[in-house]
Amino acid sequence: MDLRQHFRSLHATPFVIPNPWDAGSARILAALGFPALATTSAGFANALGRLDGRVTRDEAIAHCRVIAAATPLPVSADLENGFGDTPEAVAETIALASGTGLAGCSIEDWSGERGLYEKELAVDRVRAAIETSRKDASPLVVTARCENFLRGNPDLADTIARLQAYQEAGADVLYAPVLSNVEQVRSVVAAIDRPLNVLLLPGGPTVPELFAAGASRVSTGGALATAAQDALVQAARELLDAGTTEWWTRALRSVGVVNEALRGS
Repeated sequence: MDLRQHFRSLHATPFVIPNPWDAGSARILAALGFPALATTSAGFANALGRLDGRVTRDEAIAHCRVIAAATPLPVSADLENGFGDTPEAVAETIALASGTGLAGCSIEDWSGERGLYEKELAVDRVRAAIETSRKDASPLVVTARCENFLRGNPDLADTIARLQAYQEAGADVLYAPVLSNVEQVRSVVAAIDRPLNVLLLPGGPTVPELFAAGASRVSTGGALATAAQDALVQAARELLDAGTTEWWTRALRSVGVVNEALRGS
């Protein structure tokens, strides 16, 4: 099966794409029945004992290989800003990603130190990603991300304008993390003609509500890794403070699922 073409075809109907942070979590999520997976830069960085944004390109590409090989599912990689400011740097990263078992990837328009890239440069970076991916006989499904809302600039008009520009540059999927209500999702969907990925938020719209608003794909970002970290913290606190074992009893609920998912690996 051509996983890239399969991943592309999945966008014809809405689906949830969760974000594992290692091979084990990828196999567990696959066993639970999700149709595709995506990496999480935050979850992976945390697993290395670092904050998000502190992973090198070589580390990220190696991690992508691990996740892609862990299951038969298509995997889309969070490649942050492409690990470089220039279109040439993005092209190099996409070329490396194309040489893995990945089905897709995302490139964002946030530089970190420099803030949001100027629109013209941001478009050139997306175009470089697309042109590079299309050198492969089966191109990666490239998602272009506008980081406005995630970075404290909830400018819907600018977000839509940027997504439209990324669409014109050839992006296969569009994504504006932290759209917080269905009205915003509907506004974006009405303004584009590409599938829209929406990030699931705590206290925000549910998956069915996001699908009803027009989202093609709903991802979890670092949320599942955060949930696992929370379970660890709460269990450790109970162990340290009370010395009781309720945390262990709770954990036993999932042992069978985990063992089945990892059997034969």
